[in-house]
Amino acid sequence: MPRLVPVHWEVLVRVFKRYGCAYKRKKGSHHVLLCPGARRAIVIPEYEEVDVDIIKSNMRTVGMSREEYFELLQEVL
Repeated sequence: MPRLVPVHWEVLVRVFKRYGCAYKRKKGSHHVLLCPGARRAIVIPEYEEVDVDIIKSNMRTVGMSREEYFELLQEVL
């Protein structure tokens, strides 16, 4: 399994939208998405490279596995 690496915020938004999350709003430089069944909303900051810790936290929040993440990442790239 490849390791997680930082990605651009636009790529990350597309990955979570493909997973089933809905774009709710933008506040400042942060995008808020809602995912069905998630404990809370996920927040993606507008960084050139979103840190791995933020990606992992958002994956845990929505219940996305590493395998699902890499499959969706391949689709959007």
